[in-house]
Amino acid sequence: MDAQGRGRADNIDPADQWVLNPNTGEYELRLDPSAPQSPVPGPRRPSAPGAGGAASGRRGAPAGEERARETAPAPTVPGPRRRRGAPAEEPVPPGRRSRRPEKKKKSRTKKVLMWTGGTMAFVLVGVGTAGYLIFKHLEGNVTTTDVGSAAKSGFSKDEAFNILVIGTDKRTGKGNEGYGDKGSVGHADTNILLHVSKDRTNATALSIPRDLIVDVPDCPTKQPDGTTKVVPGTPNVRFNTSLGQDGRDPGCTMRTVKEVTGIAPDHFMMADFNAVKTLTSAVGGVEVCLKHPVNDKDSHLDLPAGSSKIEGEQALAFVRTRHSFGNHGDLDRIKVQQQFLSSLMRKMASSDTLTNPVKLYDLADAATKSLTVDTGIGKASTLKDVALELKKVPTKNITFLTVPVLDNPADGPVHKTVIVDQGQAPKVFQAIGGDVSFTDVKKKEQQAKDAQAAQLKGARSAAGEVRVRILNGGAKDGAAQETLTWLQNQQGVLKSENGSNAPQKLDKTTLEYAPDQAAQARELAALMGLPGSALKPGKSVTNSQGLPAMTLTLGKDYKGAGVSLTAPEKAPTVQGQHTADKVQCAS
Repeated sequence: MDAQGRGRADNIDPADQWVLNPNTGEYELRLDPSAPQSPVPGPRRPSAPGAGGAASGRRGAPAGEERARETAPAPTVPGPRRRRGAPAEEPVPPGRRSRRPEKKKKSRTKKVLMWTGGTMAFVLVGVGTAGYLIFKHLEGNVTTTDVGSAAKSGFSKDEAFNILVIGTDKRTGKGNEGYGDKGSVGHADTNILLHVSKDRTNATALSIPRDLIVDVPDCPTKQPDGTTKVVPGTPNVRFNTSLGQDGRDPGCTMRTVKEVTGIAPDHFMMADFNAVKTLTSAVGGVEVCLKHPVNDKDSHLDLPAGSSKIEGEQALAFVRTRHSFGNHGDLDRIKVQQQFLSSLMRKMASSDTLTNPVKLYDLADAATKSLTVDTGIGKASTLKDVALELKKVPTKNITFLTVPVLDNPADGPVHKTVIVDQGQAPKVFQAIGGDVSFTDVKKKEQQAKDAQAAQLKGARSAAGEVRVRILNGGAKDGAAQETLTWLQNQQGVLKSENGSNAPQKLDKTTLEYAPDQAAQARELAALMGLPGSALKPGKSVTNSQGLPAMTLTLGKDYKGAGVSLTAPEKAPTVQGQHTADKVQCAS
């Protein structure tokens, strides 16, 4: 039974009766004993021996007893059950108002902001965990898809992470018949690779055009009967066909992102048309700005120049229109979508949203119903961890940008598709993969990176004196032998050997060395382009000749023999990039 039917006074907003329990992080219904309440029976208790209790609650009780019960004051509504081990609250005598200090109310508001702040950053990923943070029972709304090895099995709070956000054009849900391609199986219509830095000071939202020409790789896809079917890859096709086409699942879109950028998404979150409509309605509308009026007959968007508040169908029309801005293409639509998401993030970060339990509930319900995630983060506890890590990123340090592209020369005079700009895009991919911020971050974090770089400075030994065992710790098959051949034949590192597979897989390549091998470590790092963070002072190992050697373990970040793993010190500037805290007008 909810607050509207249980103990509600005429002048009390039901939302005010939902209180955040700081011990559990969940909202509970608390009714003020001093407020007018409808009689609610308390829990049954055994009658005292000899007091006639066995007859007092029977259907056939004497009329006198019934009259006594009718005139007796209504029993006090029991307070919420306290958590086991939590200190009991001081009882309030009947008929007296609680004298809790006013500062408790302020503290409660502060905790509401602390627990719900994650919803602001999490808008990029469908705000999927707001439901858990407010009402745990909403977790049943979330749909999961098993994409196998394309996604990680869990979530680490101590590492940088990448989440691929996919918006499909599948016309599911009431009122969506007029949008998307008729009969679409649900292609990857909108795609954003969200990278969150290891130190949580910044994040980068990289938009990938749907009309980008790519090579879609072979995709192992889980079938309804539990078997796995490999959907053959297709070269030279639009990126959006990486989902839905030929039965491809979101895991195939994740693999295609890695094929294009070299960055492997850890997880995916997918939303449909309803996400935009319901989320904007849940927060009471989103402010957008236009440099000129728009009246698009195709998307049914009709807005004046200047600022407007949109929600529901109008919001969906805004993010889907491609005939109202710029050159009427997908790249201009991406800019509008980024501006819209920035505005939605600001609205969700406002106190009007964060301090309103009813609005937060509506937001959580809307988000979770329109969200699909991989099984690796499908548990409520894992989604909570993701949201709490995301909320640490300041809005001013969330950068939106688009993969640098060029018109596809194969299209002829009418350009319909684009290709990766190989002169600019690799720098962007390298910066994101190297966890380099596109915004100015705190000096403390920069000092830490400078300290890592300092490890590479100092005396270096000759290449012929470097003694190292090479292990494969998560790189592609044959990586250890490939690196060994390159080091011996092209770099003169003759005292090297293949140590086969490492005991465990690593995300990042490491080089462990003893104190007296520091000069060798710096030389090998310079030859291979290893960052300072890859160097791990420790101990040496014994090689096949019984001599001390360093240990080079190739991780999942390995890109090939001779390919540098050192991230640029500063991210490149990309045309059109902007941060989420900036208000922009679509043109």
